Amino acid sequence: MKKKVDYSLFGVSLGKFPAEVCAKCGETCFDEETSRKMTKIAKEKGLWNLETKTKVGKVGDALDVRFNKRLIEFLNLKKGEEVTIYPESKNKVIIEI
Repeated sequence: MKKKVDYSLFGVSLGKFPAEVCAKCGETCFDEETSRKMTKIAKEKGLWNLETKTKVGKVGDALDVRFNKRLIEFLNLKKGEEVTIYPESKNKVIIEI
C-alpha cells in the first residue's frame, strides 16, 4: 500500500515521503526520485558522509577512539565532556552524550 512515511537519518527527520509499505512485514520502499530528494535534503542538512572509519589507538594502559571534525561538530562534543559508553552487543558500542 502507498502512504507517507517519516524518514530520519542519524536521528534527524528529513520529512515525510511517499513510499510503498508491505502490509505483511512493514518493509518500506522508496522510488528512485524520492531517494534522490532524500539524499539532497540530507546533504543540505550536513548529514551526508558523517559515517567514518577510524582505528583504535592506545594511551598508556587504555585504548582510545578518535572522532573526526564533522562528527564532533554534528554531536557538539567538547574536550573534557563526560560520555557514557556501554556495549549493545558483542560488536556494537553505544556512546551517550
